[in-house]
Amino acid sequence: MTFATVSRRSALALALGLAAFAAPAHAGTLETIKERGALLVAIDVSHPPYGMLDSSAKETGSDVETAKLLADDLGVKLQVVQVSGANRVPFLLSGKADVVIASFSITEERKKVVAYSKPYGVVPVVVSAPKDATIAKPEDLDGKTIAVARGTTADIELTKVTKASAPGARVVRYEDEATANAAVATGQQDILAAALSTANAVRDANPGKNLEVKLTMAAYPMAIGLRKNDEAFQAKLDEWVSANLKNGKLNGIYQKYFGMALPAEFTN
Repeated sequence: MTFATVSRRSALALALGLAAFAAPAHAGTLETIKERGALLVAIDVSHPPYGMLDSSAKETGSDVETAKLLADDLGVKLQVVQVSGANRVPFLLSGKADVVIASFSITEERKKVVAYSKPYGVVPVVVSAPKDATIAKPEDLDGKTIAVARGTTADIELTKVTKASAPGARVVRYEDEATANAAVATGQQDILAAALSTANAVRDANPGKNLEVKLTMAAYPMAIGLRKNDEAFQAKLDEWVSANLKNGKLNGIYQKYFGMALPAEFTN
């Protein structure tokens, strides 16, 4: 058993444990939000352009704009609950957040403990490395050291790839995106597994590293995360996603931050 497998099992065990003790979701979630007058949204502000802090330390990014659009349509204020990739699910299950909008990809592992709205975007996950690094296929990662943020889809896919094709790879897991990115920027590791947007941001911020995308491991649909067994709230979120894909508002947010339109299957 590799340490990668242990890490994945530990993360899932934590989420399952929290699910067992968390108060069960109920049809009154929407009413609770409206009575409170605020929507509590878990957002990772260390993961640009999804979530970040501007020069005034104010939350911004595509996830923040999406959350603000949802709060506005519900007629309440937005309250950002800052999380990391690793604690998004625990914060949701423990009731510290009503929903997760944090580049939250749909995975089979997460489906065991959370529910999702209809998808409203996609998150490609890639491996980037210096241009002179010979990495053209997963097997080329064998014997190399790779930085990744713990609990992210990049971590999930990298674990699959290294287990199947590069068992000699050394995966260094950091607690959040910012720390993983800094490790590559400072030369602790030369290879990064991350969402495409993150890989591009690290490349642009560190031109001397000559980073480029070497492998695309997967492309995940992205959705709003909520607690299980909350059918009324889930139906409301599904209705909201459908309406805001149709009217172009979600596509507008995606284009603003990623420089491209959503895939046709979303906008159609």
